[in-house]
Amino acid sequence: MSTGRLVELVWDGAAPPNAVNALQSHLSYLRRTLSDKAAVRSRPPGYVLDVGPDGTDVAIAERLIGAGLRDGDDAVRARDLQRALDLWRGQPMADATGVTWLEEQAERLGQLWLQGKRALLAARLGLGHHAQLLPELEQLTREHPFDEQLHGQLMLALYRMGRQADALSTFQRLRRTLRDDLGIEPGPALRELESAMLRQAEHLDAPRAAATVTVAAEEPAREVAPQAVPAQIPLAVRTFAGRDGQLARLDALLPAEWTPPGSAVFVAVVSGTAGVGKSALAVHWAHRVADRFPDGQLYVNLRGFDPADTPMPPADAVRGFLDALGVPAERIPADLAGLSALLRSQLAGRRVLILLDNARDAEQVRPLLPAAPGCLVVVTSRDSLTSLVAIEGAVPVPVDLLTDGEARDLLVSRLGARRVAAEPEAVERIATRCARLPIALAVVAGRAATRPDLPLSAFAEELGRFRTTLDAVAGADPASDVRAVFSWSYRALSPAAAAVLRRMSLGPGPDLGIGAVASLAGVPVPQARTSLAELDRAGLVVEQRPGRYTFHDLLRAYATELVETADAEDGRAAAVNRLLEHYVATAQAAAQRLDPARDPVPRAARHPAIAVPAPPREEAQAWFDDECRSLLAAVRLAAELGLDEHTWRLAAAMTTFLDWHGQWQELVATQEAALRALRRLGDRPGQGAASCELGQVYARIGRFDEAHQYLWTALSLFEQLDDAPGLARAHYQLGWLQHAQRRYRDALSHSEQALALFERLGDKLWRARALNATGWILGQLGEYQQALRLCRDALVENREVGDRHGEAGTWDAVGYAHHRLGDPRQAVACFGHALRAYRELGDRSGQACVLCHLGDAYADLGDAPAAADAWRRSVEILDEFDPAQAAVVRAKLPGEWTATVRG
Repeated sequence: MSTGRLVELVWDGAAPPNAVNALQSHLSYLRRTLSDKAAVRSRPPGYVLDVGPDGTDVAIAERLIGAGLRDGDDAVRARDLQRALDLWRGQPMADATGVTWLEEQAERLGQLWLQGKRALLAARLGLGHHAQLLPELEQLTREHPFDEQLHGQLMLALYRMGRQADALSTFQRLRRTLRDDLGIEPGPALRELESAMLRQAEHLDAPRAAATVTVAAEEPAREVAPQAVPAQIPLAVRTFAGRDGQLARLDALLPAEWTPPGSAVFVAVVSGTAGVGKSALAVHWAHRVADRFPDGQLYVNLRGFDPADTPMPPADAVRGFLDALGVPAERIPADLAGLSALLRSQLAGRRVLILLDNARDAEQVRPLLPAAPGCLVVVTSRDSLTSLVAIEGAVPVPVDLLTDGEARDLLVSRLGARRVAAEPEAVERIATRCARLPIALAVVAGRAATRPDLPLSAFAEELGRFRTTLDAVAGADPASDVRAVFSWSYRALSPAAAAVLRRMSLGPGPDLGIGAVASLAGVPVPQARTSLAELDRAGLVVEQRPGRYTFHDLLRAYATELVETADAEDGRAAAVNRLLEHYVATAQAAAQRLDPARDPVPRAARHPAIAVPAPPREEAQAWFDDECRSLLAAVRLAAELGLDEHTWRLAAAMTTFLDWHGQWQELVATQEAALRALRRLGDRPGQGAASCELGQVYARIGRFDEAHQYLWTALSLFEQLDDAPGLARAHYQLGWLQHAQRRYRDALSHSEQALALFERLGDKLWRARALNATGWILGQLGEYQQALRLCRDALVENREVGDRHGEAGTWDAVGYAHHRLGDPRQAVACFGHALRAYRELGDRSGQACVLCHLGDAYADLGDAPAAADAWRRSVEILDEFDPAQAAVVRAKLPGEWTATVRG
C-alpha cells in the first residue's frame, strides 16, 4: 500500500504536517509488536505486510468460515466455525471510531461474524442441538429483527421442540415487522418453511442421535460401549417463576461447542439468604440446559446447612460422582487427593454439568472441581463463597428477594392467573407480609391451592392475625418451615456474629450504619465489621449500600424472637440505650459540622463502648441523608421508652438538616416530642427553645395560629426566666412570623428588638442575622436604600464570624434590594453568591428561594430562557416539600415550560 494511501486512511483525510514521520513511528511499533521486522517491509511507493496466509485473525477467520460454508460433515463444519467465531473478542475496532476506513472494516468484520454465526447455527441444528440453541436464537432475532435466516432457524428450533404454534407465531411476528417497517413480505425460503411446518413435513424433524460411538483405527472399526451418562439433577419445581436476570447470567457461562485446550472451567456461585430459592433456580436452569452437556449431569446435596445432619465430607461427594461415572470400586482410592485427581481424569474431555447444592464453604467445594474445559459447575450456598470467587475466579450469581412482579408470577404459577388477577390487593398484602421470600410465598400458595373455595383475602387476613408472619407460615415439615430454615443458618454462625444479628433487630430504623451496629452490640467497630462480613456471607444481612446493613422483614422477626429469648431484658435495654446515645452524640457532631454557627447542645455522658465518628464537614450532609429515617425512628423509640434526655437532644440535633431540606412535618413531629420530654423533665429553658423551633416551622407551613401560640409561649417563658438570649431568639422568630403574614411594621418592631438584645449581649453572629432580617423587612416596606445599607453591614459581620449560612441569606437580601433599586444585573451577581453558598451547605429550601429571585432578575434583564431555567429549578426543589409555593413559582413559567415541569 502506498504511503499516501496509508496517510489518507489513518488520518481520514486530515493528516498533520508530520504525518509521514508519524507513520514511520507507527510502523516501527507494529514491527516490535509482531516480533518480526520482516513482517512490515518498505517497498516503493509504500509498505508491504507479509505475515503469511494465516498471519492474522481475520485471515484465519475467513478461511475457517469459508470452509464452514461448504457442504460437508456438520460436526466438522461446527468445529471450524466455532473456532472462527472464537477469534472475535468484543466489538471490532471499538477503540478506533471516527476513522471512516476503519469503521468500514469494522462493519465488514461484523457482517463476517454474522455470516459465520448463521452457518454455525445451521450446522448445529443439523446435529440436533435445537434445544440448547433456543436462548441464543431468541437473543439474536431480537438484535437483528429483519434477518430472515435467523428467524427461520429460530422457527426450526421451536418446531423441533414441539412448539409448532410458537414457531408459526415467530413467522407472523417477522411478517408484521417487515410489512410495518420496510413495506415488504418474507422471502420465498421463509414462506416455504412456514408451509412445511403447517403440513408437518418429515424433513423438518430433528436428526436421530447415534446410538453407539465408533472409534476409527487402522484395524477394522469396532463398536465400544458408551460411557456411563449420569442424569442426577433432581425434579424441577413445576411452578418456577421469575429470576430472568440470574438465568441470563448463568446462560452466559455456557461453554462453547468447541472449547480450546487450556480454557478455564466456569464455576458459578448462586448465593443468597435462607429460603430465597437458590436450589430451585439452579435445578430449573440445569434442566433447561441439560442438552448442552451430552456426557451427563452430576448432582450432590452437600448438606452445608442441614437441620438433621452434618456437612458432607468432600471425599464422600467425590466417591458418589465416581460411582455415577461408572468407575469400578476397586479403582477408587481412599485419600481425598487421590479421589480428586481421579475425578478430574474422568471428567477430562467430557461435557458434564455439575451441581453442588447447599455448600457450607469453599473448602468443601474445591475437591469437586474439574480441571478440563467443557464442564460447568454451579454451586449454591447461603455463604457468598468469596474465596472461591477470588481464587478460582468463580462468577457470583446473587439471588435476592423476589420483585413485586416476580412474587405475583410465583402466585400465578401456583394458583392460576384468573384467581390472582381477581384480588390484586390481597396478592400485594400476601407478598408484603411474606417479605417476597419464595419459601414463605410457596407455603401460603400451597394452603390457598388446597382451598380454592376461599378468597385470597382470607389468607391475607390470616397472615395479619398472627403475632408475626413466621407463626403464620410455620408447619410440621422443617424443609418448608421458614423459622426452621432460618435456624440452620443461625446455628452455623460464630457466637459474636450471632449476637450482632440478634442485637440488630433492636434498631428502630430501616437500616443501620457500622457505628450503630457496634453500639448495639457493645463492641469496637472493627469487631462489628468482622461479624457483619460473616453475616453478609451467610446471607443473613445485606449491605445494601457501602456501610449500610439491613435484613428483610421475616429475618428481622426471627432475629427479634432470638433476642427476646437469648438476651436478658436489662441487656436489651442497655443495647438500645447505647444505640440512642450513639445517635445523639454523632448527630450533634454532624449538625455542628453542617452549620458551625449553630449553638451547640450540651452533650450527655456517653457509654465508653460507643463509637462516635465525627464526620468531616463535607460528609455531614451525606451522613444525615443516610441516617435520617433511622434518626426519626430513634426519636419515636426514645419517646416511647420514656428516655426524655435522648428524645430532646436527638430532636435538637436534627433541626438544621430537617429545616434545610424542607422536611417540616418531620420537624414538627420531632420538636413536639422534644417539648413533651422537656416538660416531663421540668426543663423550662429547653421548653422555650423547642417552642421557638415549633413556632418557626409552623410559620413556614402557613399554620400561623399555632406559630403565634408557640412563639408567645416561648417569649413568656424567657421573660419569666429573665433569659435575654432566649428573648432575643423569640423576638427574632416573631419578626419572621409577622413577615410571613405580611405584617411588616409588626415584623420590623420584633426584628429591631431582637437586634438590640443581641447587641447588648455581644452576640456578633446573631446580631448579624438580626441586622439582615431588619434590612430584609425594610425592603418589604419599600425602604430599599436603608435595607441595602443594613444588609451590606450584615454581610461584613457574617464574614467576620464565619457564618456561611447567614452570609447566604444576606447575599439574597442584598440582591433583592439591588433588584428593587433597578439594578437587576447586580442582583443576579448577588443571587449567584447566595446560591453557591446554599448549595455548599446543602440547604435545599434556601436554594429554591434564591432561584425564584434569580428568575425574577433574569426576567427584568430580558433573558427569558435564563429566567425560565431558574424558575424551573426552583419548582423542581419546591415540588419535593412545598407544593403550594411550587405552584406560585410555576405560574411564572411560560406555557411550554409549565407543561414540562408538571410532566
